[in-house]
Amino acid sequence: MPRYDNIPELDIDLDGRGLRIGIVMSRFNQDVCEGLLSACTAELLRLDVSPELVRIATVPGALEIPLTLQAMARSGNYDALIALGAVIRGETYHFELVSNEMGSGINRIGLDTGMPIANGVLTTEDDDQALARMQEKGADCARTAVEMANLLKKVR
Repeated sequence: MPRYDNIPELDIDLDGRGLRIGIVMSRFNQDVCEGLLSACTAELLRLDVSPELVRIATVPGALEIPLTLQAMARSGNYDALIALGAVIRGETYHFELVSNEMGSGINRIGLDTGMPIANGVLTTEDDDQALARMQEKGADCARTAVEMANLLKKVR
């Protein structure tokens, strides 16, 4: 239904039937990452994504996520990808390095390959912030991946 000056708008489509979804999850800060993954997969199933069409790859840490996403995006086997992880501030500059490089890598891969990637890597000050955000962020990434896969199919 047109909303702006009678110009048609593409509807939000959260129907996951037939979509092939790849998930890359960091194992560092594993409790948070598994919480993200649990919420994400539950939401994917709720959106009717078939479990047989979901693949999960785990990597040692957040810096390994972009390379794995790149390989999955280039494979042609997925309609959308999801990155899950947790980078929690410590006492050194390492937090900024990991957060910035990982985030930049994920964005670059999406733009370079045209693959929608939902970024669910939490960057928080402490464990409590990560634990408080993991359920909603995991579910949000599932919705984002499904919506963007469907949107890009429509605009292409």
